[in-house]
Amino acid sequence: MARVRLSVAERREELLRAAVEQIEVRGVSAVRIADVAAVLGVSNALVLYHFSSKEKLVAAAFAYAAEADLAHLRKLMSRRTSAVRRLRAAVRWYAPTGQAKGWRLWIEGWASSLRDPVLREVAADLDQQWKAELAEVIDEGAAAGEFRCDDPMSVAWRLTALLDGLAVQMTSYAGPLSRATMLRWAEQALARELGIDHKVLTA
Repeated sequence: MARVRLSVAERREELLRAAVEQIEVRGVSAVRIADVAAVLGVSNALVLYHFSSKEKLVAAAFAYAAEADLAHLRKLMSRRTSAVRRLRAAVRWYAPTGQAKGWRLWIEGWASSLRDPVLREVAADLDQQWKAELAEVIDEGAAAGEFRCDDPMSVAWRLTALLDGLAVQMTSYAGPLSRATMLRWAEQALARELGIDHKVLTA
C-alpha cells in the first residue's frame, strides 16, 4: 500500500518519534540512521535529507522528547493553586515511574553529550529551562508570602541536582530504592529549602 504523503513538518516529527524510540531501545552510541529508516520503511537518504547527520538527528530527537516534558512541567507550573502545591506536583512528576523511558533518554543524553558538542548544547539549554521554570514558581511563592527564599535559582539548582541523582540511581539500579522513598526524600528536601514543615507540604 502506498505511503501517505506527509508535509515536511509531519515527516520531521515522524522521524523524531522513531529516533526517540530507537534511542530508548538501542542507546545513543548504537543507534544508526538505518535503524530509524527501517522502522518507518523509508530510505536512509530521506532521513539524511531532514537531518544531515546522525549527531544532528540524535540532538533533535533528544530536544523533541525533552521539550514535550518541559511543556508538561509548564502546564503543572501554570495551575491556579499555591506555589507550594505546584512545586510538590513538579517533584512528584519528576520522579521516574515504571520503565522510566524519559529518564533513560536523559541519562543517554547526558553520557553522550560528554563527547558530542551539539547534544551538549541542546541538553544544557533544556536543563537551564527546567531550572528557570522551578525558580520562577519559587520566586512567586516567596513574593506571595508562602515561604521565604532569597535565592530561588540556587534552590532550583539544588533541588534538580538531588532529583537527577535519585532518578539515575532508581533508573540504573532497580530494587534498592523505591519510588515512595525517593518521593519522601525529595519532598523533605523541598520542605527544607522552602523553610516549611513537611506536613504543610503534603497537606
